[in-house]
Amino acid sequence: MPQAITPSLAQPREADPRSEVVFAEAPARGRGHSAVRTRMRALPDLLFGWAARAAALVTLALLLGILGSLVVGAWPAIEKYGLGFLTSSVWDPVANEFGGLVMIYGTLATSFIALLIAVPVSFGIALFLTELSPAWLKRPLGTAIELLAAVPSIVYGMWGLLVFGPVLATYVQQPLQSAFSGIPVLSSLVSGPPVGIGILSAGIILAIMIIPFIAAVMRDVFDVTPPMLKESAYALGSTTWEVVSRVVLPYTKSGVIGGIMLGLGRAIGETMAVTFVIGNFNQLDSPSLFAAANSITSALANEFAEASSGIHQASLIYLGLVLFFITFVVLSLSKLLLARLRRNEGSRA
Repeated sequence: MPQAITPSLAQPREADPRSEVVFAEAPARGRGHSAVRTRMRALPDLLFGWAARAAALVTLALLLGILGSLVVGAWPAIEKYGLGFLTSSVWDPVANEFGGLVMIYGTLATSFIALLIAVPVSFGIALFLTELSPAWLKRPLGTAIELLAAVPSIVYGMWGLLVFGPVLATYVQQPLQSAFSGIPVLSSLVSGPPVGIGILSAGIILAIMIIPFIAAVMRDVFDVTPPMLKESAYALGSTTWEVVSRVVLPYTKSGVIGGIMLGLGRAIGETMAVTFVIGNFNQLDSPSLFAAANSITSALANEFAEASSGIHQASLIYLGLVLFFITFVVLSLSKLLLARLRRNEGSRA
């Protein structure tokens, strides 16, 4: 006979209301903990984002603060001379008459000479280190070039005044004066007493100083060119110059122009080396490259500590504002050049 089913097994067990509350609250508690953990994980990213924004805003605020302080300090000179300060060559602290043309010309001339010398030399150095140099020579030669950037500028200035200047006067200026004697334009470019200081000497010293910066940047950007592109060009029969001019330079033009602008900014803002070798002469009496001149940075270094408060000090600050504007213009022109290169590249594509 079949056994009778006991009531305890036949009847369903009544649900415990407390267990329903526990099971109902568990998913909600899990969702809450998950949301808290998500917020905790997002907190470092949020803090990092705010820190990055704050750094950018602080940099912008510093830039605007420097510009504002220059404008406030130079306002007496701006109010008195206006834009005529940029075209006047008179600099007479005794008579309180000031013009910045001599300093502006000296700054632009020395920087142009420095770039004219440094860019081809830096390009040759970078090309040799990346394409032509044997493996055993790359590292020591690259390190030696980079060590030039660690030499203090005052050492360059002393070397230029005591060693390079006499060599330039004896073995360059005097032979050029003898060779170009009687030729109208060329003779005026090499005229003057052979003392070895002047615009050309300052430009050459600046070129030596900025070569390590430009060469290092060019070498690094040449190294990031994909080897497959260069190897494909070599496989098609291209020479080394064709590979560099048609493959490497188009691929790295932004970095190359950035390195040149870095060197130009270094040349424009250099103070001590230029002060030693430029001559610190506030007149434009001759177009000679060997004539003594002055630059904005050397004028500030020589006169600011002794300048009396008033129009003299305001004129020096005005020179600083002009230097700021020159740097801004150079940077803007480099950005426009890069944008134009990109547009032309897109149109060709």
